[in-house]
Amino acid sequence: MTSVLLFAGSVRRGAFSRRLAAAAGLAVARCGGKPTMINLADYEAPLYNADIEDSDSIPQRVLDFRRLVATHDALCLATPEYNGGMTPILLNMFCWASRPSPTDDFGAVFQGKPVALMASSPGRLGGVRVIPRLRDAVCELGMVPVPGFASVGNAAQAFSENGDLGDEQLAQGLNGLVQRLVNRAG
Repeated sequence: MTSVLLFAGSVRRGAFSRRLAAAAGLAVARCGGKPTMINLADYEAPLYNADIEDSDSIPQRVLDFRRLVATHDALCLATPEYNGGMTPILLNMFCWASRPSPTDDFGAVFQGKPVALMASSPGRLGGVRVIPRLRDAVCELGMVPVPGFASVGNAAQAFSENGDLGDEQLAQGLNGLVQRLVNRAG
């Protein structure tokens, strides 16, 4: 069974990107995969600084995150768009988790990892401007994005009571993206 780690680039309570990641988790289960949803708020880390790494090593919560990435077959990322770019918390976690750790043997945890990219926004564009920047970032880390992406605009009204996307076309797009991820990782 393909294991997929899902998380959002926002830790705000009620974040649309977290709701999108959760909807993707439902799709992973429908595709026969095993979803694991996490909240980056549970993996708090100081702003990346090589001096901190040199004096205190990599924070334990980052090591825990690295372990999760290493032990899952694929990743599914949902993020809002901050001025057209990634959120600071997501970028910071990428910076920390990409560092080689002398205390684990996971190596480059992102290398070769299949990833599905998603964005959401309360606006009509659905965070689509962040997707190329996110794709560049994950590729630089060695991840392999599956073709396509999911973008959910007007996100305040996009989700049904059960957590799925209410719009059939958006739901089909998300299901197709997740199916490509599970197939690629399996």
